[in-house]
Amino acid sequence: MKHSMIRALSLAAALGVSAALAPTAALADWPEHPINLIVPFPAGGGTDTFARPLAQQLSTQLGQTVVVDNKGGAGGTVGASVAAKAKGDGYTFFMGGAHHVVAPALYKNLTYNIQKDFIPVALLAQPPQVVVINTSKLPVKTLQEFIEYARKRPGEINFGTAGKGSTHHLAGELFAMQTGIKLIDVPYQGAGPMLSALIGGQVDLAFDGLGSSAGHIRAGSIKPLAVAAAKRSPSFPDVPTAAEAGVPNYEVSTWYALWAPAGTPKPIVDKMIAEVTKALNTPKVKETWAGNGSATPDLTGEKFGAFVDSEIVRWGKVVKDSGVTLD
Repeated sequence: MKHSMIRALSLAAALGVSAALAPTAALADWPEHPINLIVPFPAGGGTDTFARPLAQQLSTQLGQTVVVDNKGGAGGTVGASVAAKAKGDGYTFFMGGAHHVVAPALYKNLTYNIQKDFIPVALLAQPPQVVVINTSKLPVKTLQEFIEYARKRPGEINFGTAGKGSTHHLAGELFAMQTGIKLIDVPYQGAGPMLSALIGGQVDLAFDGLGSSAGHIRAGSIKPLAVAAAKRSPSFPDVPTAAEAGVPNYEVSTWYALWAPAGTPKPIVDKMIAEVTKALNTPKVKETWAGNGSATPDLTGEKFGAFVDSEIVRWGKVVKDSGVTLD
């Protein structure tokens, strides 16, 4: 009996030690193979603009490839749903953004919960929105000229969005409310297809994140009328703020962030936070971010989670006030 008790206690102690060492062992071995980064929009959009350089830098740091996996559809909710169902083993991460704090106010039957099905990792980028036009469709040079032009043509001017209920959509609705104009939204499956439509003249203008518009602005394919920020963008110092252009209090920024599926071991989440922080502070990433109109944020873990909670409340009010509904 005595020997049996000793063996049982020894076994329990061994199991306890094994359990205590398991997280450390998981961290020591991680990552052992490529990591999947789900991006819930098609290639070429704002999320992709920041996801690919980050994935490249993280691949270098971690010694394993971080694979960008574009899964677009339904304003980013399809990819989010896929990521929410992924195994929390440290080999799947989700790069979403402002769209995913808007979704709870718009979709009654979401198959995931951004607050419960994910672990917040880090805010990655926060570029302002920018009002951009196709100059062959709109004969205007300034934001005020556009507003005057639109007031004379209620319901005749359309703007492209990255999908119904996206930040592009709500930014346009908010602008219309504040300026007293009537615009028609045209949804696309992401910012990439939307920008192609704008450049091709299928839509007249867009309220886009500066990150995805920056390259096209430099190429002269589209023209910026104003940035929806308190200060001018250092990347585009000649573009006025909306307030400078005559629309006070019109400030809308989009943002992109990283989450892990629920169940991902805390040591791996903490390690990824450390690696992302390191990546965002490399000269190459800082330069890329600045070129896309964004600073490199410093908001991770629980503090980032609190930011997400506040954004859900904020955008819920915008949705309610704008009256935007999804069929």
